[in-house]
Amino acid sequence: MEHAKPAEDRNVLIAPSVMCADLLDLGRDIDALVDLGVDWLHLDIMDAHYVPNLTLGTDLCRQLGGRYALPLDMHLMVDDPDQWGPLFAGIAAGATGGGYVTIHPETTWHPARTLAAIRDAGGRPGIAIDPAADVDRFRHLLALCDLVLVMSVNPGYAGQRLLPWTLDTVRDAARLRGDRGLDYRIEIDGNVSWQNIPAMIDAGADVLVAGTSSLFDPTLARDQAAAKMRLAVGR
Repeated sequence: MEHAKPAEDRNVLIAPSVMCADLLDLGRDIDALVDLGVDWLHLDIMDAHYVPNLTLGTDLCRQLGGRYALPLDMHLMVDDPDQWGPLFAGIAAGATGGGYVTIHPETTWHPARTLAAIRDAGGRPGIAIDPAADVDRFRHLLALCDLVLVMSVNPGYAGQRLLPWTLDTVRDAARLRGDRGLDYRIEIDGNVSWQNIPAMIDAGADVLVAGTSSLFDPTLARDQAAAKMRLAVGR
């Protein structure tokens, strides 16, 4: 397994949210983002049960993984991660750039087993922390994770406001990583805006899910938004 660099040596990565792209011309949008130097492709997999929305799916993820040499960052907002986790992990295993499969641990009776099944199927496992949850509740799972995703809005829809206490969740995830000598990346998803990015990075986030409030800012051309995003993360 490829291990992440120590926190102090990491670049902050940009993971555009594919659900925020122009779905009627998705190839054009993603081609442009890849040319502009994004790092991961963030894919929100929603089942209309765990969250009230229904987005993206296996065929799209498989095609993206075959076309682009970027890691797929697959966030499963689903009721049955034991069914879907290994399936998407298999897609990650076949993707040119590999991929992460992140579950909400409260959705399964045996999250440690689910994370192990994701790794065994070829994905890099992670857990997502809902705004109503405390990362300390899942501290026993952190050693099994390559990624901890902090939701800074309620899961389900783009365009929401930041829930400010979630920055403390990022800090807690960074503290636990240091205290335990672990090497997972910390991702934040939700209102990753020009105004909020500095505080998110300061709290310890090293992957930013970029959506409608930054990289897909409707007031900017895509290359302008990407340049502004690189500047915000110090690149």
